[in-house]
Amino acid sequence: MNALLIETPVLSSRYPARQLQTQISSERLVVTLNGLTLLDLALQPDTQDDSLRGELKYIDKTMESEAILAACEGAFTQSPALEKLTLSHPPSVAIEAFLADGLLRRAGKDSVTCTSQALWQTPHPWLPKASFGVLPQQYVMTDTKRHPLRPAPQSSVLYRRFIPWLGQTLTFKLSDPERDLETFNRWMNAPRVAQFWEEEGSQEQHRAYLQKMLDDPHAQPVTGFFDNQPFGYFEIYWAKEDRIAPFYEADDYDRGLHLLVGEESFRGKTFYTAWFSSICHYLFLDDPRTQRIVCEPRHDNQRQIANFDRSGFAKIKHFDFPHKRALLVMLSRERFFSDGLYQPLKSQ
Repeated sequence: MNALLIETPVLSSRYPARQLQTQISSERLVVTLNGLTLLDLALQPDTQDDSLRGELKYIDKTMESEAILAACEGAFTQSPALEKLTLSHPPSVAIEAFLADGLLRRAGKDSVTCTSQALWQTPHPWLPKASFGVLPQQYVMTDTKRHPLRPAPQSSVLYRRFIPWLGQTLTFKLSDPERDLETFNRWMNAPRVAQFWEEEGSQEQHRAYLQKMLDDPHAQPVTGFFDNQPFGYFEIYWAKEDRIAPFYEADDYDRGLHLLVGEESFRGKTFYTAWFSSICHYLFLDDPRTQRIVCEPRHDNQRQIANFDRSGFAKIKHFDFPHKRALLVMLSRERFFSDGLYQPLKSQ
């Protein structure tokens, strides 16, 4: 059996917060926690292409929700071409909750179906519990710009995902002006980064920079970690009240992104496919009303533009900021989930 470690929140007091392990073969899918079986499915091909059917042999009722999520994530991660998983399952509180959330759909009297698009658009496996939910739409004005009131982060941990092809856990956290200061300062003063970011400075200047970002309701500074080692810095923002808004017709929930990989050891295609797909995944999960992600790389940053192109972003137009000539690129929610861009593509 092939083993995949799947990080899923464990909410029962019976178990500490640990990694779940999903083991998959052509005939069986088993979810365990510390060697204890939580779920056991007998697998068989479905009558439809790109579909799989599982007959439930056992499930731990105290961990039912977590086990179902881990089983679905394990199946779709192990088989990127898989589009639908149908589970034979008697009625239960967990199943009813997932049906109400839209993660599952009824497929018969005692069976339910999970699609890959539904799983990857539900926040449960990747976002902290405190960040679930959508803020009611209330319009406010900021510097003559009318936009929806933006939510404040409810957790310093924004997103967490185990990356099977790396064997490491990727985490995005709000940047901390104390914890991340030395690393951030070193990155910003590196010639390669300074060429495009133009934010060289002292630690005190960078502490003030990060705090200003944290105090700005339209943007968030984010530090990325692989197995708790910081590797990159990201600035995510709501496009409607950002400087990019005058250059295209920004929707209320468009998100934007600035990014850099500071550590040389984390550069390259293998890591890029993990962190870039995941930061886009986070932005689409954070608010389900977000339909587009926009970026504005410098027009001469050919490597970054090529990466955007490979990651599903469309080139929209060149335009002139006061400080640079930029290329507007855009990724739609529909393309990201329908093309499975949260996984490495065969062409990448």
